[in-house]
Amino acid sequence: QVQLVESGGGLVQAGGSLRLSCAASGRTFSDSAMAWFRQAPGKEREFVASINWSRSRTSYADSVKGRFTISRNNAVSTAYLQMDSLKPEDTAVYYCAPTFGRGWSGSWGKGTLVTVSS
Repeated sequence: QVQLVESGGGLVQAGGSLRLSCAASGRTFSDSAMAWFRQAPGKEREFVASINWSRSRTSYADSVKGRFTISRNNAVSTAYLQMDSLKPEDTAVYYCAPTFGRGWSGSWGKGTLVTVSS
């Protein structure tokens, strides 16, 4: 089983950028697709983006398409989420999970909080 630790969150003004990291250990990271999800206060967790093991395929939620970029470095077992042109509605706790799909039924890490001020 893979263990995941998210980091890189913080407070940023609208229009700013942040890069989140998801460090993996345990099961072979390079064999796993990776995805980012987020949960805003009072809302359900939602899919943000995913990338397959070879980086040949990515998928994005419509709400972040063109602003966020998912990537990975298999050599250091880490996935990234570059977030540009941030909006207040991007405020949420961000989580990563070893999946390409838009759902994940496994366990979650602690996540990393992103707060975008207007």
